Amino acid sequence: MIWGVKMVTAAFKQSIEKALKNLTLRTALGKFAEAYIVAREKAYSGINFEQLRDRISEIKADSAPKLKELALEFKKNAEANGAKVFIANSPDEAREYILKVAKQRGVKKVVKSKSMASEEIHLNPYLLEAGMEVRETDLGEWIIQLAKHRPSHMVLPAIHLTKEEVAELFTKEVNEKVKSDIPQLVKIARRELRNVFLSADMGITGANIAVAETGSIVIIENEGNARLVTTLPKIHVVLVGLEKLVPYFSNIVPILTALPKSATAQICTSYFSIITGQTPNVDGTLKDLHIVLLDNKRTDMAKDPIFKEALQCIRCASCLNVCPVFCLIGGHVFGSIYTGGIGTILTAWFEELKKCEDIQGLCIQCGRCRDLCPGKINIPELILELRRRLEKEKGPSFLQKTFFSIIKNRRLFHQILRNASKVQKPFVKEGFIRHLPMFFSSLTEYRSLPPISDTPLRDRLLRFVQPDFDEKVVFFAGCLIDFVYPEIGESVIKVLNKAGFTVLFPQEQGCCGAPANYSGSSEVAYELAKENIEAILRLKAKYVVSACPTCTTSLKYDYIFLFKTTGHEDMLPKAEIVASKTYDFSSLIKVLINQQRLEPEKIRDFKEVTYHDSCHLKRRLHVYREPREILEGAGYEILEMYEADMCCGMGGYYSLKFPEISSPILERKLRNIKNTNAKLVVMDCPGCLLQIRGGFDKKSEPIETRHIAEVIG
Repeated sequence: MIWGVKMVTAAFKQSIEKALKNLTLRTALGKFAEAYIVAREKAYSGINFEQLRDRISEIKADSAPKLKELALEFKKNAEANGAKVFIANSPDEAREYILKVAKQRGVKKVVKSKSMASEEIHLNPYLLEAGMEVRETDLGEWIIQLAKHRPSHMVLPAIHLTKEEVAELFTKEVNEKVKSDIPQLVKIARRELRNVFLSADMGITGANIAVAETGSIVIIENEGNARLVTTLPKIHVVLVGLEKLVPYFSNIVPILTALPKSATAQICTSYFSIITGQTPNVDGTLKDLHIVLLDNKRTDMAKDPIFKEALQCIRCASCLNVCPVFCLIGGHVFGSIYTGGIGTILTAWFEELKKCEDIQGLCIQCGRCRDLCPGKINIPELILELRRRLEKEKGPSFLQKTFFSIIKNRRLFHQILRNASKVQKPFVKEGFIRHLPMFFSSLTEYRSLPPISDTPLRDRLLRFVQPDFDEKVVFFAGCLIDFVYPEIGESVIKVLNKAGFTVLFPQEQGCCGAPANYSGSSEVAYELAKENIEAILRLKAKYVVSACPTCTTSLKYDYIFLFKTTGHEDMLPKAEIVASKTYDFSSLIKVLINQQRLEPEKIRDFKEVTYHDSCHLKRRLHVYREPREILEGAGYEILEMYEADMCCGMGGYYSLKFPEISSPILERKLRNIKNTNAKLVVMDCPGCLLQIRGGFDKKSEPIETRHIAEVIG
């Protein structure tokens, strides 16, 4: 049982476990993800990615409110060139139109190139039921058609299958023994599909872009099958979502620049086709061209002030390729028709909100997808909004109500933690809880847990003597530093004292509200935010500092968003004052070093260290140089680990909710740390510290883990 919008169903848990046991899937996704990052960086060499995606997001954002107008303009210009354009409001209308065209022209055989929109409207089974033969011609799509699977990836639909499994499928299809040799498999596919192209009555394709100004469709591909589908049959049907519309022909350039680089890490694709109006058939007649523009709630999405951003998607699937969760379990678990984080959002809109209840919880909120999305879509924030709407529609679970009623009652929550520090004693050994009884045992299966401190930071500070300086800093500790790692808090205070600050600790501070906020419980998060803001502002200080990036993100960004979206604008001025003063620990220390107010302690016990970038610190606060510069200034040599900014798998309560996913993500992080040969790994996040330190203890690995405040204090 877990905290969240609702308890994850047993069936969903089983699907996760099944995917995790599929070593073929994990290996294929893992290898592709590793190769993708390197190749993608090379493909974008010499291109300013931020400028490029600014332009793409501008084009798509400007188009979203005008989808209906663009559709009508496209229709007028395409029909002027001989095409027939049908605007379908629903999947039913789209399917019925295509079937009507097929029946009127006596179509018996249909060939298709890759089209996610056709998957969205379930076109293949509809045509098959009507008595037609339908053949996919993209190699990956043909393979999954033979396997009777749905795509597991929006660009690489058959990535979940081995070459041996493909050989078995081909053996059954062609009725001859086929070896698991990739060149031979490709040769057989080419042989089998060639006659299909020649005998087909109708070709169906998708499109990557539709240009309103000219009525053109743009298709990019690598296999050439789409070009054959558009060329050989006398009837060509294009099925394209309204979000693919752009106003001007010049708009295709930035999209085509980014799409292959982000999709498959290629500089460009092998084939690039622009079709404007009817083209000649081989017998000299003009092709019967039908273009179906699919709405299916896209115009509704465009009216939504938050989710309209999702229409900036160019379907490159880069968000899937860099998602640590997707790379473990794949699209048959993490998605419906469209997969991964963006697929979760599209599922909620193109199908219905409740269809994303389970899959939205898979997002660990690491933010990696947001940084690499060429459409500049804030996928993690949109998934949080799904959680808010799900909770509003369905209501919180009993467990969620219970948990949040405790944490928003600061005194009760803190008393429970104090009591737990006493109850835990039989299970604490050498500073760790390595085993727990009964149904708690799963919490310590893959990592040891830290005990709750006998004396929290707030109690220690009652007898902690500080010099009385004129300048003050408010220290927002957060729950982990306050009750689990008070020694980190003491180090923070000592460092700031050296810089000439008296550190103020508001006893009224409580949970930052991130667990509530990230589960969709906005009102609970609001109450916690209000209490913390008031507590901080009662103390007059130059700065507010936190040594937890999640807490810092809450103070600096999330509270402002909460007050805006929950109708509590009266709190905005106060939240903005706090945000303007708030620093994460490393950023403030770097400022003080630059002001020559502070010099870090020199090396004491380690010369070589490695550094782990926590997700919130790097991706929300954009801080990653500062801690490294601080460590180097103190004389440490940093041995950079592979994937230093990859999530450790903690994700707040995510590691309790999905320990089976958190564990292999942590395993990868521990391996990358170990491969540096550093004996100390430094980080800025107490949550990451809990995860990584506990993982190394479980493995009995003699690698030290420390918060940066402990290293330089």
